[in-house]
Formats: sequence, C-alpha cells, structure tokens
Amino acid sequence: MFQNYQFTVAERFIRYVQIDTQSDPHSKTTPSTEKQKNLGRLLADELIAMGIRDAHMDEFGYVYATIAANTEKKVPVICFCAHMDTAPDCTGKDVKPIIHSNYDGGDIILPDDGTQIISPAEHPYLQEKKGEDIITASGKTLLGADDKAGVAIILDMANYLYAHPEVKHGTIKILFTPDEEIGRGVDKVDLKKLGADFGYTLDAGERGAYEDETFSADGVSITFHGVSTHPGYAKDKLVNAIKVAAAFLDSLPKDEWSPETTDGRYGFVHPVHIEGIAEKVTIQFIIRDFITAKLAAYEESLKDKVGDTLKKFPGAKADFVVKEQYRNMKEVLNNYPQVSEYAIQAIQRSGITVKQSSARGGTDGSRLSFMGLPCPNIFTGEMAFHGKHEYVSIQDMQKSVETIVNLAQIWEQSGIR
Repeated sequence: MFQNYQFTVAERFIRYVQIDTQSDPHSKTTPSTEKQKNLGRLLADELIAMGIRDAHMDEFGYVYATIAANTEKKVPVICFCAHMDTAPDCTGKDVKPIIHSNYDGGDIILPDDGTQIISPAEHPYLQEKKGEDIITASGKTLLGADDKAGVAIILDMANYLYAHPEVKHGTIKILFTPDEEIGRGVDKVDLKKLGADFGYTLDAGERGAYEDETFSADGVSITFHGVSTHPGYAKDKLVNAIKVAAAFLDSLPKDEWSPETTDGRYGFVHPVHIEGIAEKVTIQFIIRDFITAKLAAYEESLKDKVGDTLKKFPGAKADFVVKEQYRNMKEVLNNYPQVSEYAIQAIQRSGITVKQSSARGGTDGSRLSFMGLPCPNIFTGEMAFHGKHEYVSIQDMQKSVETIVNLAQIWEQSGIR
C-alpha cells in the first residue's frame, strides 16, 4: 500500500524542530509561551492547504482539524493527538537537525560540541538502527522529536489519506496541544468541540511500542516555616527553615523511593524544586506509581518524615499540600478493549512486532482518558528525549505513519461494535 508513496514526514519534521516551542513551568498563561503558537499557526495553515477547511488554532494554542469520513458505515470518531511543546530541561532554540544517512552503527559525534556523543553502548536501541537514516540535533540543543515526530506523523497521515481517497475511514479528528511537557497539555482542551469517541497520542518511542498504561501522579508541595530573627541576637530564637528543609531531605531513603533507585513497576517520590530563605522554604515533589492507591501511602510516609523532622526543630512548622496530576489510563482503557485491540492489529499489519509496555510517566492521553476520551499511546521513534542526545529514525516515523493509516482502516472495517 505504501510502496510508491513519497513520505513527507521527515521533511515536515525537520521544518518543525527548527521552530522553538519550549514550554515554561513558571508561566501562568496558556500556552505558557507564546512562541508555541508559531508552530500551531503553521500546522493549521498546512492542514488547510491539504483541504481540511475547519483546521484552526484557538486562543489557547490548541490546533483542531477534521478529516471527513469517506465511508457509508457508521464508525466511531477517532482522534490522533500530539503535543507541540518541547521540554524545559534543555534548550530548543536554534535547533540544527542533521540527517545521518545509512547509519553505520557506530558512535554519532555531534558537530557543534564534540563532547556530545550518541553511543550505541549508552543507547542500545541504536544497535537496531544500522542502515537507517537517523536525525539528531547538532550538540547544543535537544532535537524536539518529543513530540514533533508525532506532529509530523499525523500531518503525513493526513497527507496520505487525501492522496488516497480509496482508503476508507471514518471521521478522524486531529488535535495538537501545547504545554504537555509541563503537565498542562489538556487544561484548556475543548472535548465537545473535538467531538471524538476514542483517541491515540503519538508520543511513544521504539518502533512497535504501544503503551496502554501510565503512572498515576500527584504533586506535593511542602513548605517549612522557620523563625526569623537577627543572626547577631539569634541564640535560642532563630529556627532556620533552610536547615529544617535540609534535614528533611536528608531523611529520605537512600536506596529506595527515588527515580535513580527504581525501575520496572516500582514508583517513586522525587523532589524536583526547592526555593526559599531562612524564614520559609518550599520543596516541590512529584509522586508516581502504577497503582493509584500507593500514592496516598507514599504521601503519608512523606508526611510522617515531615513530622519527625519538626520534632528536631522546636518552633518550626510545615504546610503539606497534595495536588492530583493524572491517573493511570489503564483504569479507563480496560473498559474499552477494542481501542487496544485495533492498535495492536494496526502495528502488526504494518509488519512490526508489538512492544506493549507501561510508561513510567504520563502523556496527554492519561488525562484525556479520565476526561472521557480513552487515549493510549503509539510509537513515533523518538528516543533519548529531553536532552542533547535525542534522536529519531526516519524509517521509524514512516512506519508510524503506516500504522495509524492502518488503524483508521481497521476502525472503518470494524464499524460500530
């Protein structure tokens, strides 16, 4: 079906990653950075140029579009979703994408910083990519494959369907979101306007990867209040909140709980930000586990450690605030087995071995699932994301395009169930 098709995904991807769309966790606006709209406007224009008349970007930077059904069957409306922003962890300004054609299987030395070496020893998936065409950044920025690979794949899927009207499908919705990397990707999404029954995010890694389970997640904010006084006259009066916070952090387990000591299905408790002065210090945590009930257990243990620390510093006080972030999408997807069945069939129909796994993180689909749009995650080829060693295989992206075209066909062939 794709033998004579000229994929556009790589050309689109290379253009998109050169647009800086880094999100900002400290901003209170939506989107958190106006520059994300630069990509949103471009995508809406490209969709319109294909013939999608309702394509548009709203005031919050979300891009919506509809590929009309070309079948007489009654078919559920499916949505393909990807996020436009890149992570705050590493700069996404002035990205210089480089194609390493017919990759030879060795180290990839990035030209703008020779100390940045993408090695198969550290990135084992590269060992499977010999002979393929690899795109990297130049050594000074991240690449942006997370998730502009997903964006480009969805655009190429739309391009293919418009070029091949003989491929039957139901109504397909397209959604591009801002601010996914800072956990606010669906804060302002209009699901009524979107009008989809089921969705798929394009934001997973290795070829064949399919994720129908994510962490459940909470955020915890702990504020320690000390007693401030002039240090020259502080004896028996001063309670330094910085020292209280330091003692608390030092009390955390050294060989468990943390991301650096856990993997597989183990969750973690992770301090991600600290700020303050002698009078007041605030520590932000993220709490993660596949079993939602375990979050409360982690939080109670954390609260106990706060209490133990306060006993050592008479006069100090603390505030402990928990905020729900997202939940394990598996809890919703278990009720809609066809969503996973069809995705797995689509991957297999593309000649790929399915790598079904649980994501040690979350996607827009985590929250969308609990908002009423069951939404697992499909591979894009993006690897080593959030850093300068990020890379993607052009052939992986092309296989992802093929997969979601097959997926649209499978939904049409199955009809209402």
